[in-house]
Order: sequence, then C-alpha cells, then structure tokens
Amino acid sequence: MKTDELREKYLAFFESKGCVRKPSDVLVPTWDPSVLFTPAGMNQFKDHFLGKVKLEFTRAATCQKCLRTGDIDNVGRTAFHHTFFEMLGNFSFGDYFKEDAIRWAWEFLTDKKWLNIPGERLSVTVYKDDDEAFNLWKDKVGLPESRIVRMDEDENFWPASAPSQGPDGVCGPCSEVYYHLDDGSDVEIWNLVFTQFNRVGEPPENLNPLPSKNIDTGMGLERTASVMQGVPTNFHIDSLFPIVEAASEVCGVKYDYLSDNGRRLRRITDHARASVFAIHENVYPGPKDAKYVIKRLIRRAVLDGYQMDLREPFLYKLVEAVAEASKVAYPELSETSERVAQVIKSEENAFFGTIDGGMKRIEQLFEQMRDESSVMVPGAEAAVLNTTYGVPPELLQTLSAEQNFTFDWAGYREAMDEHALVSGAGQRELFQTGPLETLKEALRETPFVGYEETQSQAIIKGVITGQGGRDDDGQLLSHVDRPGKSDLRLVLDHSPFYGESGGQVGDNGVISSDKFEFLVTDTQRHAGLIVHHGHLINGEIHEGETCTATVDTKHRAALCRAHSATHLLHFALHKNIGKHAQQQGSKVEADRLRFDFTNQQAIDEDTLVEIEKDVWMCIEAADPIVWNTVPLVDARAAGAMMLFGEKYPDPVRMVSMGEYSKELCGGTHLSNTKQVEAFELVVEESVSAGTRRIEALTGTRAQSHRVETRELLGKVAETLGCDAKDAIAATEELSAEVRQLKKELSAGKPLQHSEAFVAKKADKPVDTDDYNSVRAAVREITRRLNVSVSDVVDRIGSLLGDRKKLVKELSQVTAGGKLTADDLIAGGETIGDSMVIVAETPGANPNVMRGWIDQIRKKSDLPTAILLAAIQGDKVVLVGGVSRELVERGIKAGEWVGATAKIVGGGGGGRPDMAQAGGKDPSKLPEAIGVAKDNMREKLASS
Repeated sequence: MKTDELREKYLAFFESKGCVRKPSDVLVPTWDPSVLFTPAGMNQFKDHFLGKVKLEFTRAATCQKCLRTGDIDNVGRTAFHHTFFEMLGNFSFGDYFKEDAIRWAWEFLTDKKWLNIPGERLSVTVYKDDDEAFNLWKDKVGLPESRIVRMDEDENFWPASAPSQGPDGVCGPCSEVYYHLDDGSDVEIWNLVFTQFNRVGEPPENLNPLPSKNIDTGMGLERTASVMQGVPTNFHIDSLFPIVEAASEVCGVKYDYLSDNGRRLRRITDHARASVFAIHENVYPGPKDAKYVIKRLIRRAVLDGYQMDLREPFLYKLVEAVAEASKVAYPELSETSERVAQVIKSEENAFFGTIDGGMKRIEQLFEQMRDESSVMVPGAEAAVLNTTYGVPPELLQTLSAEQNFTFDWAGYREAMDEHALVSGAGQRELFQTGPLETLKEALRETPFVGYEETQSQAIIKGVITGQGGRDDDGQLLSHVDRPGKSDLRLVLDHSPFYGESGGQVGDNGVISSDKFEFLVTDTQRHAGLIVHHGHLINGEIHEGETCTATVDTKHRAALCRAHSATHLLHFALHKNIGKHAQQQGSKVEADRLRFDFTNQQAIDEDTLVEIEKDVWMCIEAADPIVWNTVPLVDARAAGAMMLFGEKYPDPVRMVSMGEYSKELCGGTHLSNTKQVEAFELVVEESVSAGTRRIEALTGTRAQSHRVETRELLGKVAETLGCDAKDAIAATEELSAEVRQLKKELSAGKPLQHSEAFVAKKADKPVDTDDYNSVRAAVREITRRLNVSVSDVVDRIGSLLGDRKKLVKELSQVTAGGKLTADDLIAGGETIGDSMVIVAETPGANPNVMRGWIDQIRKKSDLPTAILLAAIQGDKVVLVGGVSRELVERGIKAGEWVGATAKIVGGGGGGRPDMAQAGGKDPSKLPEAIGVAKDNMREKLASS
C-alpha cells in the first residue's frame, strides 16, 4: 500500500465514522507561542479540547505535518525516527470516547476493506490502572490477555508521569498499538489518548473526572507505511526512498543500508525534507527559535556530506526530489522550490566557510587534552562546537573515540540547555495560564465590529492589572477606582478597536461612561480576545457595566493609509522583481510601513524608482478598495495572494484593489486608493540572507519627507562647502582623503596637504530639479558613509574634523625631520643573529611608530626587536614590536615595553609581537632607552 493511499484510506475511514476531515495545520504556527513547530495533530485543536471555542463539529480527522527535534540524534541511526513526519489523527471533543476509539482502531487496522493487517501481528499496551481499556481490548476486540500489557504512567499516560509528577490540568491514560516485525521486534504505530481527568494537587486522589471526555490519537504515517510495504525502515517507503536515492546520486556515494554512509544519507534525506517544508513556510535559517532549528538541521546534513568528502553545496539539489515525492499531498511545494533551493544553498555556502574552522578546533582540543592528560571531552566545549560550528555531538563522540577519549554527555546537555534559553529553542508550555486565559475560557472570543463602526456600546467583561509583559501576568479584578498612570487592560464583550495582528499595530482611543474615562494607548490580541491596554484617567471601572468604546479615527485613518499602501507595494514588487518576492513580515504604523520580502540581492535605484512609480500610479487611478468574506476555495480561484505557511479561516476575508491586487487580509483599509494621498519609499536594505526590507511613508509623513530630503542634501552641501549638485562627489572625495591621510601617517611618509578641505566639482552632477535624483543622491551618500539619514551631517562633520587633525599630525611628523624606516635600521645594533633598534622618534604618534615597526620587520634581513619612543606634551609614548622568529624564542614585546614604561612612571603592554605603553615623566626617557637596550641584549643572549 503506497503512502498516499494509506493517508487517504485513514481519512476516508474516519469520515465514514462521522469525523470532519480537516486539512493539516501549518508546520510553523507563528500565532501559538507554546511551540516552535507543530509537534502533533492535536495542536490545532487545543482550544477545542479545552472548550474555549464554539464547537462547529465534535469529531475530526487529519493528517498533520509535524516537526520534532527531541530524537534528533537517533535520526538515520534507527529505523523509525524522524524530525519531520506526518501524523494521522482522529479526535473527539466530548463526543465518542474509549470504546469507539478502540473498536475503530482495530477495525481500520484489520478489516480487509482497510489495512487488512493480520490480528496476530498486533499487540497493545494500556495504563496499569485502566481496567476499562484492558477489558475493551479483551472483550470487545477479542485480543488475548497475553497481548495486552499494562504499563506504568511514564509509558502509558499523557502527559508522561502526570499522576505523580504533574503538571496540573487535563490528562489521561493512553493505549499504544504495536506491530510485530519479522525480526522479532515490535514497533509502535498508533497511540490512543483518553483525556478523561483533571489533575489537581498531589497524589493520591488527585485525578478528578472531566465532565466532557476527549479522544486524541496519533498514528505515524511513515511507520505504518513501512509496515504495510514490508521494508526495513521508514526511509525505504515509496515517499522517502526516492529522496534517499537522489541524495546518493548528488553525494556520489552508493547507498548501503548498513554502512556509515547509509546512515548519513538517511539523515540528509530527513533533514532536507524538514528544511524544505519549513523554508516553504518562510522559516529561513537564523539565530533563534524555529529559524535556529532549521539552521541546525541544514548544517548537520552538510556536515554529513563533508564526512563523505563533499566540499561544495549539495543539499539544495534535493529540493526538487522532496517536492516530487510529496506532490500528491502537498503540490504547493513545487511553487516555491526555486526559492527554497536558493535559501538552502546560501546557508550551505556560509557553513562550508566555517567547517574547516570547526575541524581545526577539534584537532586543537584533542592536542590540548593530550598535553593535559585529559580523557573526557568537556561538555561545554562540545556545546560550543555544536552551536558555533554546527558539529553534532555524535560526530564529536565518534572522533573522540578514535582518539581513545570519552565524551561528557551530561555536561553537553547542561550546556545546551543553557544555550536553549538564550537562543529561544528550549521547551515551551503547551497550555497557557493566567487572567487572560480565564477570560478566554469564559468568553471564547471578542467579536470585532470595527470594520463597520469606530464607536460602539459595549459591556466590560474583564479588568486586569498590568500591561502584561507576559500574557499570564497581572490580576483579574472586579473593579478599579484609582486613576493615574498604572497600567490596566480591559476586555469587552465586543469591540471596534483593532487588535494588533498581521503586522498592523493596534488602535488607540477612549473607553468611557458617565462614571469613568479610560485612555486606550494600544490594542492587542490574545488568541480570540481583543485586549485594550491603557490607564484610567478618572472615575471608577466596574466589571459588567456598559461603556462606549471610541476609536481614534485620525490614528485609524493613518493606519489604513499605510496598510492599503502595503498591498500596493506588494503588487509593485511582484511586477518589477518577480513573484518570488513573498512577504516575510510587515509592520503597519501611522503613515509608516515596513515590508520584508524574499529576494537574494539588493534592488538597484532605477528599479526602486519604478516600484514607487507603480504605487503612485495605483494611487492616482483612484481605484475602489473592497473586501468580501468568501469561501477559501473561491478566493483561490479568484487568484488571491496567499502567504505560504499562513493559516487562513474558511470562509476568509479577501481585500481587492482595482483588478491588480487581491490578498487575504484581516486588517483595516481605505475605501479608495486615492486616499493613500502620497507614497515615499525611504529605505531598501538587507534583513538577513535572502530577505530584504523596504520602509515607506504615506499621507502627510510622505509629503514632509520629500521636503526634508531636499533640505538634507542642502545641509550636506553646506557642511562640505560645495554646491548641492556636487555633494555625492565631495562626500566620496572627503572619505577617500581621510583614508589616504591615515595611510600616510601610518607609513611616516607625509605629503603636503592644505589645512582646509576644498571640494572638487562632480563629473556627474546631481540634477537638483529632479526629486528622484535628489533622493538617490541622499541614499548614495548614506550608503557610502554607512550611516542612517539622521546621522549624515554629523558624520560628515566628524570626517572634516578627522581630516584637520590628521593634517596637523602629519605636519608634526614633517617637522620632526622626515625620519624613515631605513634611517632606523641604519641605527640598529646587531647582536648575534638578531638586531635591536631602540630610538626616540620626535613628533611621531603611535600610528606612525607602528607603521615604522611593520616596515622594519619586512625590510630587515635579521630577526629584529624594535622599541620607539616619543614625547607628546607632558607624556611619553612607547611602542614596541618583535619579529615572529623572536616571539617563537620566547621574547615578548608586551613584557619589554611594560618594563620600560615603569622607568618613565607608567605602564602598559600588549601582544607578544606588538605592544604600546605610556609614561608621565619625560625627563626619564634617556634612562628608559638605555635600560630597554640592556634588557633586550640580555634576552637575546639567553634565548
């Protein structure tokens, strides 16, 4: 039985039992803070199980995309472990319970119409005290008692060991179904969880029966397919083995099931599949949370390739194989395969640049351990190799064993647990608690009426103290009677206030009655609740009283301008750079927007101008903006833009602008594109590899920005002392001249320079009558200076100051007689096979001294020790350097310079090859020079 057929049979079977077939939830539920990735089929139904939503159905069945990393070290090594996998599940929310779940599981597994597995191949486990489940398997199914095993709470309870160890909350026993393999071993293929208790307090008598009992089951699609197909591992089933074969071909290594390379190819297959599905949903490799997991998976796979002598990116070549193997259930993968491949290749390139460093560090670690007679690789060092260089611990363990070293797994796990807290990749709470969860359980949701009205009569349902850095912070109150700046949160029975979501920030406004006035400074969402943040201006608030909720319409209008402009920008990006420019994130504020999108390189200035022109074209067309609630399938048919990995309700709200833009969106919008008023693209920059960001302004902010841009170019020109049309050239000229002055000062060979900066005229002057040229000039100046717009004038002023200072310092060196490195070598003293140069260099600064030392070490035919000194005002500056050959003989510049500095009343030091120090007594400099020579003579004689 093929994998696709198995998936369809499962869903069809449970549809025949009255279950509603629901699609897989996304792999990366960004709206659920309790998880990084969807770990099980039940996750999309958490609120259904807890009774926090209105139940439109009480039975469901799904095939859910899942990703877990708890068993990552077993992937490829064992027959049945994965990071990415599919979980078949059937669920009951207070409907059918234990008997039906057990009978239907047996029917699906053994009936000829369905899987037709011989009953003698199956056995089950039940919780040790679950007599009901035991008797159902024995009496209703007819399973012999010898094939029903009672297990303790750590094996057959969810959460594991909940009765004795907690946590408090919903829980229940489970029953697992095992298949007996030909080699005599058993593999678990299905777990039936019977959620029937609420745990409260410590045992005994701490399991209270729930009034509404639930069913949550999970069957591993890949495991069951391997059973049905009679293959030795999940990796040999029809939906995975083609990827293994593709990996074998790409890596140039024959697949041998029992070899180390066979294990590596299986792990590459798993990690490639997990990465493709995650990146398809716009989760790119990065430093934290889900992005960190994907980075780790890619790098583990690449390191396996490295162990098979690959030195160039290869993993990205498997994207097509993954998409092809998954095309029946997930045809959308082919739509993004090119983008996904580019992202993976970019990460591979980055990692191949660090692998050699990781292997070198391992060699250094082993050498240090041999020197110290250590036998155990420190866990903290293994964690650094993992997190910094991507070296998996099992690889380090293997390499350690080859050198007869042991491995500190406990220390490694402790260090990784600490790292997880920093990177955000640690375990999270599955179910949340706190005052907002209490309200959510009672209210389920706050209806939003703000599309139609900006003022509404409402009833106060909850008053919570604190703005809530975390949603479980604060205290639920019945009333508040202390006006002031204390932070509060209000929840109403319905609200016209838009709660921040989809990138659009929340509304501001006022909630009031004849008894109080509450200023709303922000509006957020907590699951289905709209939460109004602010403080009490006057009066007293009571739970249950009627109030008037009034949105700040001026602020709302500015948000609408920016949000509608975001849709226009998205359209313009697709038109000018391609459909691959998928939204990665957005922030919509009052007349300001930030839009992140996928693109591998920066957008040139000419294209940015065209993008802006297209947005303006849409604005001036005065096209209507309309929204309709339509079935999801109709929205797809209409060509609505849908973001991969985004979870959409059904039906869905579709926002249309003219004939060119259709997006699924829950935000607030204008009624006509003309109302955007103005659009000004102000920034295009990199966010991360493969992701760019555009920031833009709308309304009066856009208009003001145009004026400010022209004024800024004028200020730049005024600071440089040139015409505005010459500002770019003058900026580059100033930057280049400062760089040259520093080189001259370092080399000690100054040229004559005018004290004042005089800008030359530009070969290609800026057209100051053309605003696009003016704006392009400002962008170019900020790029060349590598500063923000607000810091441009200050940076130019700083460069002018640097130039003046450098010219002055160079004039001092010139006045000192134009001393050269050759002059210093000529005055050196030969001692054995080495040379010593100790000299006063009047007028020189530390940069010049270091430059001379570098030149001397390059020019001298002998290993050389150099110490140069100069008096600056009432202080002494000492700079010393030692050739590499002398450093290897144990002579250190830092010690030499530091000892000399003590004579002139100072101190200092530095590296063995270069050091600097200072002193407060210039009168002692001749003595210090003499002592420095004597000290180095002794060092050279003894080395």
